[in-house]
Amino acid sequence: MKKTIAKQINAMQTTNVVPFKTNEGISHDLLKRLLEKGIEYGLTAVFPFSVDRIMVAEWVHLKCRYGCNKYNTNWCCPPATPNPETVRKIIDEYTTALLLVGTKNCSDFYRNNGRKRCLQVKCWKGTIGLERMLFLKGYYKAFSLVGECCALCKECAYPGDCRFPQEKRPSVESFSIDVIGTLKNLGTTSKVATNTGATFNYYGIILLE
Repeated sequence: MKKTIAKQINAMQTTNVVPFKTNEGISHDLLKRLLEKGIEYGLTAVFPFSVDRIMVAEWVHLKCRYGCNKYNTNWCCPPATPNPETVRKIIDEYTTALLLVGTKNCSDFYRNNGRKRCLQVKCWKGTIGLERMLFLKGYYKAFSLVGECCALCKECAYPGDCRFPQEKRPSVESFSIDVIGTLKNLGTTSKVATNTGATFNYYGIILLE
């Protein structure tokens, strides 16, 4: 698994990254500290890429609406999240993002218990934590798209007021982002888990500036 992640990182690091902040790119020191923090929350890799590699697609929104039991049940999924047209306008206001990579066991994905919720909250808190670190470093536009469903509450208050508005963020897919297509644009791909004993990668994104 570590070799696979390393190959993915090496492949993506060869792509052209739009410079930002100081026109010299994000420092290796900051990336290292972000990864060290991310590891505490289950991440295995963090690296920058140009937002023109992000693929937004109408069909992703369609998959949310038809086939996902989270649709119209919480503040972090459609229809509470921006539509694809609005997402494209938002992404146009950025040049660079960070891709967050984590690994999960497929059996946890199919559970509906306290362990699954704990993993979901861990992912959520970790992503928001990295966003906060970046904000304090001067990246004031930093905005998280989490690679997991929100599970901060056992039952969402939707359509009532969110209990955790400061931590309310869309998931990557609820932002109409084609994750597989985006990975292909970055020169890599991700295997689909085909059995409950398999492991798979999950991906979050932080829009940076």
